[in-house]
Amino acid sequence: MALQLPHSEANHGGRHSEHRSQSSLIQASLLLSAIRESFRKLDPRIMWRNPVMFVVEVVTILTTVLLVRDIIIGGTHLGFAIQINLWLWFTLLFANFAEAVAEGRGKAQADSLRRTRTETLGKRLLANDDGVYSHFGMYEQIPAPELAVGDIVLVEANDFIPSDGEVIGGIASVDESAITGESAPVIRESGGDRSAVTGGTRVLSDWVIVRITAAQGSTFLDRMISLVEGAQRQKTPNEIALTILLAGMTLIFIFAVATIPSFVHYAGGHISVLILVALFVTLIPTTIGALLSAIGIAGMDRLIRFNVLAMSGRAVEAAGDVDTLLLDKTGTITIGDRQATAFAPVSGVTEHELADAAQLASLADETPEGRSIVVLAKEKFGIRGRDMKALGAHFVPFTAQTRMSGVDVGDRHIRKGAVDSVIAYLGEAVPSVGQIRQIADEIARQGGTPLAVADNTRLLGVVHLKDVVKGGIRERFAELRRMGIRTVMITGDNPLTAAAIAAESGVDDFLAQATPEAKLALIRSEQASGKLVAMCGDGTNDAPALAQADVGVAMNTGTVAAREAGNMVDLDSDPTKLIEIVGIGKQLLMTRGALTTFSIANDVAKYFAIIPAMFVGFYPALSALNIMHLATPESAVLSAIIFNALIIIALIPLALRGVRYRPVGAASLLRRNLLIYGIGGLIVPFIGIKLIDMLVTSIGLA
Repeated sequence: MALQLPHSEANHGGRHSEHRSQSSLIQASLLLSAIRESFRKLDPRIMWRNPVMFVVEVVTILTTVLLVRDIIIGGTHLGFAIQINLWLWFTLLFANFAEAVAEGRGKAQADSLRRTRTETLGKRLLANDDGVYSHFGMYEQIPAPELAVGDIVLVEANDFIPSDGEVIGGIASVDESAITGESAPVIRESGGDRSAVTGGTRVLSDWVIVRITAAQGSTFLDRMISLVEGAQRQKTPNEIALTILLAGMTLIFIFAVATIPSFVHYAGGHISVLILVALFVTLIPTTIGALLSAIGIAGMDRLIRFNVLAMSGRAVEAAGDVDTLLLDKTGTITIGDRQATAFAPVSGVTEHELADAAQLASLADETPEGRSIVVLAKEKFGIRGRDMKALGAHFVPFTAQTRMSGVDVGDRHIRKGAVDSVIAYLGEAVPSVGQIRQIADEIARQGGTPLAVADNTRLLGVVHLKDVVKGGIRERFAELRRMGIRTVMITGDNPLTAAAIAAESGVDDFLAQATPEAKLALIRSEQASGKLVAMCGDGTNDAPALAQADVGVAMNTGTVAAREAGNMVDLDSDPTKLIEIVGIGKQLLMTRGALTTFSIANDVAKYFAIIPAMFVGFYPALSALNIMHLATPESAVLSAIIFNALIIIALIPLALRGVRYRPVGAASLLRRNLLIYGIGGLIVPFIGIKLIDMLVTSIGLA
C-alpha cells in the first residue's frame, strides 16, 4: 500500500461538530436517578442475584399480603404492622439505593462516552484500481460504528479519531482528555510503541493515517462504556465465596426461625408471622448483604476515577492480593530519559573517532538516548548530523532480542548497544574485549549504563548513559515492603548497572538484561511458588508477560498488542501508578472485610434487643438479657427493624469511599479492623436502638 502526504492546507470536507466535554455530575440529579433505580431494582428478576436481599423481599411480600388481609378483615395492631412493613420495604430500597448510587456515576460517564462514539464521522480512504491510496481527496465520510477492521481512515487537525487503530502514516498531536481526563496532548506516529490510537480522541495538529484494528462493539471505548456502567461486572472469587457464606447463614436462620413457633406453642403462647419476619430480618446479615455489590462497583469506580480501566473486578481484587511487583526501571524507577554524558574509547581509538561513529549510528535513532548522543558529539567535537539518504545509509532498528541498533554505510557496519550483545555480535576473539568490559564495569559501578560501539570488527569504546532515580521512590518501595510486597526491577541493563540502580532505589531484587522470554520465565517462577504477580508494560514485547501476570497493567500509549494482553489499562500511561493500583485493590479487600466484620458484630448486638423482647412473656427469666431496658416488646422490635434499615444508609458513604488504607502488615490491619469495626459494630447498635426506642416511645409509635 502506498501513502502520500496530504496538503496541510487542503479541506477535504466538513469537520466534526464541537466535542461535548464530559460535564460534571450534579449530586442532586445523581441521587434522584438512584432513587428511581432503587424501585426498578425491586424486580425479583434483579433481586435474586443477591440471595440475602432476595429472601428479605420474599418475606416482606408475605407480610405485606398478610397486612392487606388484616386491613380487609379488620385485624388488630394495624398501626404496628404498617410500620414494620414500611421499614422492611425501606430496608430493600436502601440496599438497592446503595448499589444504584455506586452505579450512577459510571452510567453518566458511559452516556457521555456513548455520544462520543455514535456522533463521530470517519474519513475512510478509497483505493484506486491498483489498491493504492494515492489521492487523499478520495475518501468517504461514514459514521464511526460502520467502520470495519482493516479500513484506512484519514484524521486531520480538529478531527476525532473514529475508532481504535494503529497509525500507519504521519505524525500528530492528539488530545486524549476525553478518555484520560488529562489536558496535556500526546504525540502519535507510525512505528514504535506509540502508534496505537483510541476512538473518541481528537487530533490537534497535523494528520495521521489510521488502520482500524477493532470491530465495533469491541473497541476500547465500547469496553470502557460497558465497564463503567457495570453492565459486564462479574463477581470476583472472594465476593462469590462471601455471597455463598451469607446465603448459608441466611438458610440456617430460616430453619432456626421456623422452629420458634413450636417452642412458643409448647410454652402456651402465640407468636405472629410479622414478629417472626422481624426477628428473621434482624438475625440475617442484611447490612453486608445490602452493601456487598456497592463495595465491588465502587472499587472499580475508584480505579476509573484514577484513570485506570480494569477489564474485570477480578483484576481489581487480584491487585489487592499481589505478592510480587515487577517494575520497569526506565520511566518507573528512573526518570527515563537517559542522557549521554561521556565517550570512553579503548586504547588506539580517539574520543573524536568514537563520538563520530556513535553519532552516525544514532542519527536515525529517535529515542532520548540516541538524540542525546547526537547532541553530545556536536557539543564536544562540533560533529554535525549528516544526511542519511545522501550517504545511502541503512538504519538497523533496536530489538529486544538483539539489544542493539546501528547503521550500515557502504562497507561500514556500525553497531551500538548492550556491551554483551555487541561482543556476542563480533565474537569474543576481537581485540579490546577485556578493556571494553573493564570500562563498562566502571560505568556500571557508578550507576550509569554503558553502551558499546563497534565499527565492523573493531570495538571503539563505550558511551556513558546516565540514569536518574526518581525522588521519593525509595520511600515508596519501603511502604510496599511493609505491605508484604516484594519489588523486582526489570531492566535491559547489565547486572552491575542494575545492581547499582537497585541499591539506590531500594528495590528488593532485579532482573538484568531482561528479554521477553526472561520476563515470562520470572513471572511463571513466582506464580509456581504460589504468589500473585503484577507488572506493567507498553510494548509488543511486553504482551506475553502482561498476559501471564495476575495483574497486567498496559499503558494507554502502548501498542494494541500490549493493551489487549493486559487486564488493566492505565489511561495516563504512568508506570508508577502500579503502586497506587495495588493500594486501591487492598482498599477494596479491606473495605469488604471491615464492613463484613461490622455487619456480623452489628447483628450480635441486635439479638440482645429483639430476642428478650419477643420471649420475655413466655420466659420471664429472659428479661435479664434486656440490658438496654427497652420500653416494650413492640418498641424493641420496631427499633431494631428501623435501625437495621438506617444503618445501611449510614454506611453507604463508607462503602463508596472505601476504608482508608495504610501500608502496614496484615496482623496490624486485622487488629485495627477488629478494634474499629468489630467493637464499633457491637457498640453502635446498642446506642442506636436505644435512641430509636426512646424516640418511638415518646411520640407514641409503639
